[in-house]
Amino acid sequence: MHGSKKMSGEIEFGSLDRTLAKRIINEVGGTGQPPLYGYQFFTAGLDRYMETIEAEYLKDYIKCGGSSFKMVVGAYGGGKTHFLYNVLGKAWEHNYITSYIELSSNSAPFHKLEEVYRAVVSNLIYPQEPAALLNEPEKGIEAVLRKWHRESMSGLALIPVHRLDAEVESYLRSLGPFESTSFQNAIKNAFLALYRKNEDLFDLIVQWLKGENPSSARLGELHIYEKIDRSTAFRMLRCLVQWVLKLGYSGLVVLLDEAEQTPSMSTRERSTLLQNLRELVDACSRGALKGTMVFYAVPDEGFLEGRTHVYEALNQRLSTTFEGEINPTGVRIDLENLSKDPVDLLREIGAKLAKIYEVAYAVKFDEVELEKAIREAAEKADQESYGEIAYNRLFVQLIVPSFHALRTKSRESEGENKQS
Repeated sequence: MHGSKKMSGEIEFGSLDRTLAKRIINEVGGTGQPPLYGYQFFTAGLDRYMETIEAEYLKDYIKCGGSSFKMVVGAYGGGKTHFLYNVLGKAWEHNYITSYIELSSNSAPFHKLEEVYRAVVSNLIYPQEPAALLNEPEKGIEAVLRKWHRESMSGLALIPVHRLDAEVESYLRSLGPFESTSFQNAIKNAFLALYRKNEDLFDLIVQWLKGENPSSARLGELHIYEKIDRSTAFRMLRCLVQWVLKLGYSGLVVLLDEAEQTPSMSTRERSTLLQNLRELVDACSRGALKGTMVFYAVPDEGFLEGRTHVYEALNQRLSTTFEGEINPTGVRIDLENLSKDPVDLLREIGAKLAKIYEVAYAVKFDEVELEKAIREAAEKADQESYGEIAYNRLFVQLIVPSFHALRTKSRESEGENKQS
């Protein structure tokens, strides 16, 4: 009846095939963004952070009922998404359900908690194999519900048919209690709808669970009365975590990514955002979100500048710095403070991307020319990074065209040798 521990797993470079390699090169060389699966092959400089997050939090503290909040600070193109994807991978290895969300004014604005809840449940991903992550992973609370039903019924395969209804009812009764009776009834009736092959009812309940608040007398008949709005969003989030833990998963890891600079907001919206953030930080520190780890990634800390009580209170909560094993309890993770020199870090990333490129295009670079190209791209990216644009993205968008140029030069050289 419990969630299976099917992990994405540690990968070796030898497991990189040509299709995946080409996909990595195309995505990195185009947008500068890492793929959901494949980032592992060119990760550099994060070992210290990842090892500490894994050892101090994911291995035992969170799954034993702890909770934690971390704020990740990094300029646009500074590796925030890459960092968060590394957290995703580690979380899946330890049997967590994750939810990665890009926050923006149009999608899941943080000053509207009900929208954040909707985004969390819509982006739930349970641990899946690389093949699924490469294509289209099963996502959303409906996917988790279907997997739960599928595995639970598999566990009841030896139960005689005449006893099956009673066994299912008994199991569902054992699930509670949840903080919200409406949430509890929704989860149980979603399972029963799948059990009875009633897809229309299942879809209706999923609509409610996703915060769409459908108007239907049928929900009332199932004793699902509450609306999911600003006043209930946190309680529903707590219920979601309670359910995830009851399914046998280690917990929930939520990754909130402010992909761009926070757009201009009204004074009221900004105040509400800060209050929501303070409430979330306090919920994690008080243990009100047991079994949950939240990462909130921002391009800078400008949104914390102000002199009101809410600014000062939040600044105090976010003042400590996470420094790997030196201070694992720190809240703020500053990606600019990676231990490596920027140029050295970029050269390491470049060497890894070169190996990926060689697999993708079945080529072998001249080592001297390759080292020169990587060094020049690294130095140029370091020099030209400015303001909101960090060197990481500039580098990958510089180095991939350099690889193309080296490959073209190599082919031309081979052609000249054949003619001679």
